[in-house]
Amino acid sequence: MKQLLFLLLTITVFGCQKSTNETLLFVGSYTDKQPGEGIHVYQFNNETGESVLKYTLDSITNTSFLKLSDNGEYLYSVVESQMPHHGKVAAFKVDTQNTKLELLNMQDCGGLNPAHLEIDNTGNHLLNSNYSDGSLSLFKIKENGSLEALSQVLHFKDSSIIKSRQEASHMHSANFSPDGNYVFAHDLGADKIRRFTLSKTEDSVALKNLKDIKTKLGSGPRHFAFHPNGKFGYLANELSGKVDAYQYDNGNLVFIEDYLSYGQQQDIYRTADIHISPDGKFLYVSNRGPEEDTITVFQINQDNGKLTLVERTDTGGQHPRNFAIHPSGKYLLVANMFTDNIVVFHRDLETGKLTKLDKDIKVKSPSSIQIKIYN
Repeated sequence: MKQLLFLLLTITVFGCQKSTNETLLFVGSYTDKQPGEGIHVYQFNNETGESVLKYTLDSITNTSFLKLSDNGEYLYSVVESQMPHHGKVAAFKVDTQNTKLELLNMQDCGGLNPAHLEIDNTGNHLLNSNYSDGSLSLFKIKENGSLEALSQVLHFKDSSIIKSRQEASHMHSANFSPDGNYVFAHDLGADKIRRFTLSKTEDSVALKNLKDIKTKLGSGPRHFAFHPNGKFGYLANELSGKVDAYQYDNGNLVFIEDYLSYGQQQDIYRTADIHISPDGKFLYVSNRGPEEDTITVFQINQDNGKLTLVERTDTGGQHPRNFAIHPSGKYLLVANMFTDNIVVFHRDLETGKLTKLDKDIKVKSPSSIQIKIYN
């Protein structure tokens, strides 16, 4: 009788729970400026690197950048990027039990061509960067994960020396500082990192502009990654093909050194995404042609933040706009936008080097990846 009771309790407690350590992969795509299959959700096998498609969000336009909340409960996406009218930001509830997304709400993003989303370390605020009209918008995240109407929009007018790309301000991304007190926004058109304080009251938060940080002319600041230790930051410059290393100290970024991400000098550079391994030992950067589609691997000096080249690896496709590192550090996944494939690499934890696996995911125009282990 006692054995039967124990068995029933075991079934009751464990039988209805979802298996632990399930990993979900979220992929955002361009949809040719018309409603289409914008977001795909895959079940990712942590042992083999294989993926199984579980859900597709259809009839939505140009969901080209995704951002997952730290707890994985909510997914945020830009909507209607690269359109002639204001884009939007959508909030979704992640249903891990049924592996699908539930739309919570959608808000006007306050500008043209939303390109990047970032969430602060409290999970209460979301920043959106609008590329085409050089603007930055701030949203309050409600307790249920939905977005309030935008609370602030800042517009910038500026330019720099490459007239074909820097004729106006182009805000490409923004990051909250590790201490949560500052925002750094990266203006490709102006060759500037725009710096803000977060002015907080009991009811609201607002951005207040400080003195901008100038990058080298023609750099084209695009994406940025802070080191896990909070002491260093790294800027991927699209137009110069270089990575700038900075020391971070209480709202200041002090330039250390820059490094060519490409294997050789070219007339045109298209450096794109940048991420640091979970252990903080290695930095990864993607290069999108025209003659080189690679992931460049650097080793990070933990004392001074300087970089040492490890290798450059072909991405197995064209135009690696975005990539992601598995939370365990074991895999790196690259979204090759022009060849409609996501390539999975095994990542050596000791050397940082990448080995391509035969686990490609076929998906049209992938442009953004988020990955999360659900315990």
